[in-house]
Amino acid sequence: MTSAFAFGDLTRQLHDAAEKMMKGEVKATMPFDPLAIARATSEFAFGLAMKPAELMEVQLAAAKQWGDFWTGALSGKPSDKPRDRRFAAPEWQDDAYYRAIRDAYLLASKQMRDVVSLGEGNAATTAMASFLLDQYLNAVSPSNFAATNPEVVKRTKETNGANLVQGFAHLIEDIASGKGLVQRRTDPTAFEKGKTIAATPGEVVFENELFQLIQYRPTTDKVAAEPLLYVPPLVNRYYMIDLVPRQSLVKWLVDEGRTVFVISWVNPTEAHKDKGVGDYVLDGIVEAIGQVRQRTGASPDLFAFCLGGTLVAIAVAWLAAKKRADEVNSATLIGSLVDFADMRDWSAFVHEGHLAALEDHLEDQGYIDSLELQRLFAAMRANDLIWSSVVNHYLLDRPAPPSDLLYWFEDGARIPAAFLKSYNRDLLLNNKLSEPAGFEVGGVPIDLGLIKTPMLVIALKDDHVSAWEAVYHGARDIGADFILGGSGHNAGVINPPAANKHGFWTNDRQPQDAQNWLETATRLEGSWWPTWTQWLTDHGSKKSVPARAIENGIEPAPGRYAMMK
Repeated sequence: MTSAFAFGDLTRQLHDAAEKMMKGEVKATMPFDPLAIARATSEFAFGLAMKPAELMEVQLAAAKQWGDFWTGALSGKPSDKPRDRRFAAPEWQDDAYYRAIRDAYLLASKQMRDVVSLGEGNAATTAMASFLLDQYLNAVSPSNFAATNPEVVKRTKETNGANLVQGFAHLIEDIASGKGLVQRRTDPTAFEKGKTIAATPGEVVFENELFQLIQYRPTTDKVAAEPLLYVPPLVNRYYMIDLVPRQSLVKWLVDEGRTVFVISWVNPTEAHKDKGVGDYVLDGIVEAIGQVRQRTGASPDLFAFCLGGTLVAIAVAWLAAKKRADEVNSATLIGSLVDFADMRDWSAFVHEGHLAALEDHLEDQGYIDSLELQRLFAAMRANDLIWSSVVNHYLLDRPAPPSDLLYWFEDGARIPAAFLKSYNRDLLLNNKLSEPAGFEVGGVPIDLGLIKTPMLVIALKDDHVSAWEAVYHGARDIGADFILGGSGHNAGVINPPAANKHGFWTNDRQPQDAQNWLETATRLEGSWWPTWTQWLTDHGSKKSVPARAIENGIEPAPGRYAMMK
């Protein structure tokens, strides 16, 4: 009954909003340009039509592949089990019916991707075609339908269909929420910030309108002379590195005898609309560096993740240009791009039409909302972040499992309009960081070539946001050392040594080709964390000092900024 009332209320809201738009009282904006999508697909289709010989070759190959498929399916000979979590249930491999459905879907998917690979055009057009095809193929997977998913069939028999009835109720609730589908990737009540997650003891020791600076309480009598300062991306809260204690990088570093500081960015409101990249570099990172130096008497080792790493590279180059390079001892960039020439699937959204539409959208709001950003990131990993939840929540009626990483992922933050406009146009579209003095901060030209500070770049092999090959080429450009970690963009960072998983690669050589680097690299088991801290030691003073007590704290960690909705 509650769902029905909520759905009725939503319908009335949509009707009222539509009337206001018709009257011109509300300007309808979207963060993307649908016409740009239509143009990209038509240009791609036209280019494909100009390759009849190549298309004929694909069709002939497809005919042979389907002949081989049916021969194998009718013979009953088991095919190889794919490395695909959608088909993990044993029935997909052991039952001939489900195995044939799976293999037919995977073969058709491969053939359609082969056709798309023939297309020509700029990076944005090709990426958009691939993105749209992937969305379609992910959506029509047999694992997403009740009649062709063996787990759902089994569960429906066990519950006499109650799972589907309850799943439909979940669907109506999610639609009525106004936030879109699949709102239960994880249990939102399983964690509490400051108590079970983001719970490493520490205090906020400084704040301004952009960030709070957190210092963590030492657990050892002696600590390394050089403190650590972490710079997170703007889109998520800082505590990806401070999840539950057994997974917390912050706790591990503190227990290893490191003085750890963390920037906790504010969740922007319309009042931050005009805060740009330069503000976050100067009033954010450079200010935090000064605060850490003042409190410890030493220049920090910076480390940063994703967009935070891009900002750190800019900050270090700014300090170099101002003859203040000695204010930073070293910098480690994790999953970060400094050269945006190769953005893979993300190229689909770096398009003049999309950027113009987004800028209109930002002008109305003053910021990009965290929910909009989460939807985009989820679409890039639709099987893991959308369709698996559709199956579990709407078809199997299973409660969302507790996941500290997904809890963090869904606790997103906004990004100010001015920052996103500059970042999108200057860095993503025009790739100005790759040019000497192509980008400016506070009137100072940013030249990454001026950086002499010791740098380490860590890429993640299955990274869907920052392709490891692109991260590697950026590392070569700035003369940084390089480590390749296992797993993906987020999970590859959270790799405590006690878990002994993922592995990583190192190589003393840095050939021009990334694949050549990997082929000649040494694979090591376990976590890259100890190798990284050894690198920090090798590039530091190798001195220990008495543990630094926290002085003049403002409030306990994680602080007000991390708690902002």
